[in-house]
Amino acid sequence: MREGARPNARFACVFAALIAALGAITVLNINIGSVPIPVGEIARILFARGGDPTQANIIWQIRMPRMAMGAVLGGALSLSGFLLQTFFANPIAGPFELGISSGAKMVVALTMICALERFRTVSSWTMVAAAFLGSLIAVGFILALARKIRHMAVLLVAGIMIGYICSAITDFLVTFAEDSDIVNLHGWSMGSFSGASWDGVAVAAAIVLAASVAVFLMSKPISAYQLGESYARSLGVNIRAFRVALIVLSSVLSACVTAFAGPISFVGIAVPHLVRRGLNTSKPVVVIPAAFLGGAVFCMGCDLIARTAFAPTELSISTVTSVFGAPVVIGMMLRRRREM
Repeated sequence: MREGARPNARFACVFAALIAALGAITVLNINIGSVPIPVGEIARILFARGGDPTQANIIWQIRMPRMAMGAVLGGALSLSGFLLQTFFANPIAGPFELGISSGAKMVVALTMICALERFRTVSSWTMVAAAFLGSLIAVGFILALARKIRHMAVLLVAGIMIGYICSAITDFLVTFAEDSDIVNLHGWSMGSFSGASWDGVAVAAAIVLAASVAVFLMSKPISAYQLGESYARSLGVNIRAFRVALIVLSSVLSACVTAFAGPISFVGIAVPHLVRRGLNTSKPVVVIPAAFLGGAVFCMGCDLIARTAFAPTELSISTVTSVFGAPVVIGMMLRRRREM
């Protein structure tokens, strides 16, 4: 076998497995629910535009938008984690763990409370802009601390503390909000893809697609940066502009997730790690699309469990991602300690 053929075969197998898993979880998400819909009926509704009108409405207006939102935001969260891990050169850096999602949550909550006092609704673009501002505020604090704290473990703890502070401010805001606003805030702040609409999916997909394409186009400088700043600089990479781009793109992706689904934990750490282990490489040109697919599959699967495990009671998506993501992070930390 030619040199290089074996890694390419491994890449093909991983991508084939991810695509197969995406297809299977898509069918399960449409099939399973309070109203089970047979696979044959699903095919008729999706491809022949026939079938029972009630079931067609459930598929097109409830399950499909929710599933699409989970796929788009799951991929975005995974890519955001990958960019932060590249920026901090640490595999346990993620938007939730560094307090970035909590910063976005704080500003979105403030925006929702202020806007809902004057208007009946808040636009998707307003939510994303508020979340992006909150993400940048949290990132700004983290970068300021990074200048004084060189030890990554201490910096991560500082990020967690920033997250707690932002969450405390959010809780304070909710305490003095109107009762009708609290209902909206409570469901959103727990993390959920429920209530997704095609309009929301369109906005999220436009933002995430643009950011994801930009991330993929940065594959070459990211690959050089992974080998060290000096090496990247020798290849002509503008380190200052590159680091700004990493932070902005990561903030946009995590802000989009927080705006539409609330804070979701561990996806940004666990999925990129699992993808790198599966591919057995850190090449960004391969890892970036695989991480997006992996994040989509992971969040769609967790959302299926969240809405069906204890039906009719629905769990928050963050509860399920924590159950599956936290052991991955613990295992990763133990493995790193053994290798030290």
